Amino acid sequence: MGIGDLDLDELLQVDPEGGMIRFAGQRALVLDAVAMGLLRKYLVENFGHLAARTVLTQFGFAHGWRMAEAMQAEFKWDSPEDWQNAGIRIHALEGLFRVEPGSTGPLSREGMVVFSSYEAEQHLLHFGRSDVPVCWTICGLTSGYLSRSTGKEIYVLEDRCVCKGGAACHLSGRTREEWGEERAGELRFFEPNLLQECLDVSLHRVTETLKLSERKLHEHRRALVRVAPEVEEPLGIIAKSPKMRQVVDLARRVAKVDSTVLITGESGSGKERVARLIHEESMRAGRPFVAVNCGAITETLLESELFGHARGAFSGAVQDRPGLFEAANSGTLLLDEVGEISPGMQVKLLRVIQEREIRRVGENKSRPVDVRILAATNRDLALGVSVNAFRQDLYYRLKVVELQVPPLRERRDDILPLARVLLGGAALWMKRKISGISPGAADQLLRYEWPGNVRELENTMERAVALAPGNRVELDDLPEEVRQASPKPVPILGAVRSLEEIEKDYILAVLDLNGGNQTRAAEQLQIGSSTLYRRLKSYGLSNGEPGSEGPRVLL
Repeated sequence: MGIGDLDLDELLQVDPEGGMIRFAGQRALVLDAVAMGLLRKYLVENFGHLAARTVLTQFGFAHGWRMAEAMQAEFKWDSPEDWQNAGIRIHALEGLFRVEPGSTGPLSREGMVVFSSYEAEQHLLHFGRSDVPVCWTICGLTSGYLSRSTGKEIYVLEDRCVCKGGAACHLSGRTREEWGEERAGELRFFEPNLLQECLDVSLHRVTETLKLSERKLHEHRRALVRVAPEVEEPLGIIAKSPKMRQVVDLARRVAKVDSTVLITGESGSGKERVARLIHEESMRAGRPFVAVNCGAITETLLESELFGHARGAFSGAVQDRPGLFEAANSGTLLLDEVGEISPGMQVKLLRVIQEREIRRVGENKSRPVDVRILAATNRDLALGVSVNAFRQDLYYRLKVVELQVPPLRERRDDILPLARVLLGGAALWMKRKISGISPGAADQLLRYEWPGNVRELENTMERAVALAPGNRVELDDLPEEVRQASPKPVPILGAVRSLEEIEKDYILAVLDLNGGNQTRAAEQLQIGSSTLYRRLKSYGLSNGEPGSEGPRVLL
């Protein structure tokens, strides 16, 4: 049999009932090139280039060796050279690459020119241009086939590659002695013991990364306990107030089902944090969480960002690119500021939510996606529907469940716990030893209305940590607008706070300002020590005699 007799009709046998494919007499599998590209991406990202190249090279070598044995057993060749050279034809028929017409294989003096390498295509898609050749599996494959068919150790190496900017890939095959010391570094990828070394290095790197993350987490917890020992932090959310506890409870309940959720609230109130809570409490917790700010991207770019684009779809689209829906596949996608998207994009988004499939810009085929949609906005979408600024059908698609995150001014019980947590984070980041917040500063934090919500409070705490001369935040360390905030009646559950509550808070603040000394506190309040003692006793706080230092009320 000659090489020219090889074609798919001769090599490929497909069971009409399905479930069995034979190629050259051996059971074969149909593997998607994109899936192989994703495997390469996973190996590189988790174990590094060295380990990934070693695994793919040695996998290819084993595959090529096995194919040579199958070809020897299946066909009677006119000559040993035909058996050797048949490997190139076989690999081309498998769809791995296309060989330049007239090429006699990698063992020739000129080597072998390869076009349409699937490996180069997938590497470009996931990693872009490379400084080294990337057809690792193909080099291993041809090396294994030639080594088995020639009876000598032949190693095929690549010196030109599409990923390096070449017009085609170029492969040459030589023995170890013929390659010499010049390419000895590349020959190491064929050595079995290198794989173990690579995995040991990767395992060591992963272990060190975990240790570093654990150390950072421990430091964060220590800093948090130092400034806020009573605060619990479930997934980064502070929920001491009744309204916020209700939001967290509802978020945890809706997380168990796969419904679309619309999260509303003022800017900076913590909508993305609630979205992350839903994701972490859901069955998709181990999968990607991807957030995109729809208001920060123009309409033309937003479509490409969400759905991806095909090569040549527009100027600058030099390669296929998956969008965020594909990046979040099997996970959660948060569409932040969804009220800002244009009417045209609203139509396309509605279709994706309904059909559960996307179409890349410049393509005419649809791709299924399994993504949970969360949407967040600070706009009144119902009002937008009434004035035809937002599609009604999309609004109801998004609002299967609505979570309204209250502004910080309506959750006063959360202000100080939040401030302490944010203070601890800022102190850890700036490497400052800040132990807490003074009573005067805490009082002003409670008085202020916080129009910027949690984001403004976070900036305030960061500023305070940067400016505080001592080991705690004082009144002078706060921004002027916070220092100038005047006391206002704070509505609680629809009612104004009673005078008794306000009096209690003020007495405790003055007492703490004096370090717990009841005598000095009574003098400043212009009441008798006995009167102060009775007040504290009614609060359940007094454990000393009138005039003693009494309890300390620490904020």
